[in-house]
Amino acid sequence: MLSVLSPAKSLDFDSRLPTRKHSQPRMLDRASELINVMRSKSVAEISSLMDISEELATLNAERYQDFSTPFSMKNARASVLAFAGDVYQGMAAAERFGERDFTEAQKTVRILSGLFGVLRPLDLMQPYRLEMGTKLSTERGTTLYDWWGDQITDQLRADLAESPGPQVLINLASKEYFSAVKPEKLGNRVISPRFEDHDATGGYRVVSFSAKRARGEMAAWLVLERVRTIKAITDFDASGYRYDADASSPDEPVFRRSQS
Repeated sequence: MLSVLSPAKSLDFDSRLPTRKHSQPRMLDRASELINVMRSKSVAEISSLMDISEELATLNAERYQDFSTPFSMKNARASVLAFAGDVYQGMAAAERFGERDFTEAQKTVRILSGLFGVLRPLDLMQPYRLEMGTKLSTERGTTLYDWWGDQITDQLRADLAESPGPQVLINLASKEYFSAVKPEKLGNRVISPRFEDHDATGGYRVVSFSAKRARGEMAAWLVLERVRTIKAITDFDASGYRYDADASSPDEPVFRRSQS
């Protein structure tokens, strides 16, 4: 069983590290090729390509220039500790994981990345920004989806075969990132939990900020509880969310809460 997450734009390369465990990204050669493509872009081109400010474009142009291999603990950080957005605040791995939990996460969690393809939690990374939905022209096509082709799906399929528990993918990623996975070629069941909050109309809806944190919390919960069955997923109850059987389907369990 594997859970998959999206990366984050916000990064943390300064806080204290709770573990020295680390590994090398398995698609680093392909990442280096992409870095070379991005190094050829001007600040103005990066700004337009990513729809970001000139200041952010300048920062990322510098990151592309500074990107260097091999990765080590001196110039890189484990991905699960480097990403700092809502999902990773919900996950709170630095505060909640012990050494055995990091080992478990390495077996059961994957992070989809526009630059690195598929990251394991302890895979080292350097600061970057390259979203999966970027329309970047390369020798393989006009988008990063073209660039990665079947490689992300192939890697996940191989990882599922070696993961503990049933060969089921728990999709906790955004639509943008999970679109890089081809379920028909994955050959395994995909379960996509949905997190909804009570709204002013009396109904329930997905609130982006809350749902992102909940995805991170579920990913951490799956690790900490060593979840090995599909049925056990419905026991998740962090931050007031509860499984709603009536609103759910077998491949889309819905978790609702009445108050944020």
